[in-house]
Amino acid sequence: MAVQKQSLLVFSTLLIAGFAVTAPQIAHSAETSVEVNPENSSNLDSLLRKGRELVDLGDYGKAIVIYQQAARLDTENPRIFSGIGYLEARQGNYKAAVEFYKQAIGLQPNNADFQYALGYAMANLQNYPAAAAAYRRAAQLDRKNVNALIGLGVVLFQQKDYSGAFKAYQQAIALDPKSWQAYSSMGLVLIQQGNFPSAVNVLQQAAELAPKQASIQLKLGTALLRSGNTSEGVAAFEEAAKLEPRNPEVQLEIGEILKSQNDLNGALVAYQRAIAVRPNLVQAHAAIGEIQLEKQDFIGAITTFRRVIGLAPDRAEAYYNLGTALKARDRKSEAIQAFQQALDTYRQQGENEGVQKAEAALKALN
Repeated sequence: MAVQKQSLLVFSTLLIAGFAVTAPQIAHSAETSVEVNPENSSNLDSLLRKGRELVDLGDYGKAIVIYQQAARLDTENPRIFSGIGYLEARQGNYKAAVEFYKQAIGLQPNNADFQYALGYAMANLQNYPAAAAAYRRAAQLDRKNVNALIGLGVVLFQQKDYSGAFKAYQQAIALDPKSWQAYSSMGLVLIQQGNFPSAVNVLQQAAELAPKQASIQLKLGTALLRSGNTSEGVAAFEEAAKLEPRNPEVQLEIGEILKSQNDLNGALVAYQRAIAVRPNLVQAHAAIGEIQLEKQDFIGAITTFRRVIGLAPDRAEAYYNLGTALKARDRKSEAIQAFQQALDTYRQQGENEGVQKAEAALKALN
């Protein structure tokens, strides 16, 4: 496998590693400094204290019930609604969070924190246009809100508006020249645009600002590899592995690099480390199976690809590779069945090259 091909897998992982937008932190103010209506102040104070205690205990579900009672007593207090939205988001209930943030914004439309929180929830729902609108509004309301600009850049990137994302990160850096998140995200834009030398430069600045961030080393390693600096790229990935030895994605990418350099034993070790942390990591299992095929460990490959198929039944290549291993062991009927499943899956997915490959394999066995 060529370095360029394997770096595409690296880059796909960076899309995950690079988009850790800062979560909103508005619920704390909602819980501790709510202005209440006089006639309901006693009951509200009691509810808010109880809610805060539940939050401190990590019982967000019960806390939400308490805050909803508070909201019924004081329907005009936006911070109660934003607090509920925060707690819903903490539990991953982003759709519910959006509704509560919208209620808060309806009561206080010029609150930058509420707009930012809405953008965060919308981004997690993958409603990127709505997220971008909310982040823009937050940035307009609070001209010093670096996180809003970074969030805007992230969702514009997801919409393939790379120039818009780059501009947002530039603005973030102008506000905070020490924002490693902005430099790191800008580097990802430059990688996507194919401007690898500039990406290396920007990501090196990010690494200087945050030397312990493995995600930066992952991106830097990719930029270096795509620039043709293989040894430096490998070193960056190894540094990422030192920083986050329990990060399976880091081990996965190291495995891909070593595999591309034909260091199959080293790659196997990296993939096995990834699986030790995340046993159901399909990409690592599939890569191990491919190495087993290359080393003619057909029995091992049969076991591995059956595991892959169990984890990802729609992975056409796994059926094809299983068929290849079965054929090598003279298990013809089983091989035909595997190749047929590969053919059916390739057809369902519209992968014409795969269809032709599976048809050729079946023809050779008939």
